[in-house]
Amino acid sequence: MRKSLAFSLMLAVVAAAAPCFAEGWGTVTGKIVVKGDAPNPPELVAKGANVKDASVCAVNAVPDRSVVVGEKGELANCFVYLYQRRGTPDIHPDLEKSAEPKVVFDQKGCEFFPRSLVVRTDQKVNVISNDACGHNVHTYPLKNSPHNLLVGANDTKGVELEYPQSELLPMQVKCDIHPWMTAYWLVVDHPYAVVSNDKGEFKIENVPEGEHTFRIWHERVGYIERGLDVEIKDGETVDVGTIEVDADDLEG
Repeated sequence: MRKSLAFSLMLAVVAAAAPCFAEGWGTVTGKIVVKGDAPNPPELVAKGANVKDASVCAVNAVPDRSVVVGEKGELANCFVYLYQRRGTPDIHPDLEKSAEPKVVFDQKGCEFFPRSLVVRTDQKVNVISNDACGHNVHTYPLKNSPHNLLVGANDTKGVELEYPQSELLPMQVKCDIHPWMTAYWLVVDHPYAVVSNDKGEFKIENVPEGEHTFRIWHERVGYIERGLDVEIKDGETVDVGTIEVDADDLEG
């Protein structure tokens, strides 16, 4: 009797410790486009301009990539992510850990690449440089500790940064040496966050079944959608359709 009771208690403890997963998983897709004539920002640095480290930074013009729009108004570099006021959503077993332990953040032609980067809290950001001049990487998080570091010329090994806490919204990253250099990182504690591609498209897979709220954020607009409610059903793809951004909102 005692052995049976002990065994039952052990099973209860194991069951309590086991991860709890949703019963089903689905996919969310959509597209973000500009309504009206999108602004065409002037170059940040003209070719041959007299700027700091001109032999690197002004060999070619540095475009303003704060607005990247396709021929049909497709808006790139929008963060699309699942939002929860508290806690962490159920995570698909295949996505519990990031497929890659780190993401690479590069500097080329006195620009940051990528412009918009999603970082999970279990990943490191490997900051490298393929430029023949030094750069400064200065991050502005709300919850994590900020970083302000120098990255030497042609440093392809770089430095690794960690962000153990999820952020409420994308944070700005700047170069204090070359002030036109800007990027944005979104730090999340789940895998349900992406960046819209050059066709304005996004796709988030293996989202837990149930009702969820998504947010869409762009550096020039802020929140495009603050409360996009989506019901996920097992094995199904929910297409939220085309989400429009007024061209005037992109003027910055």
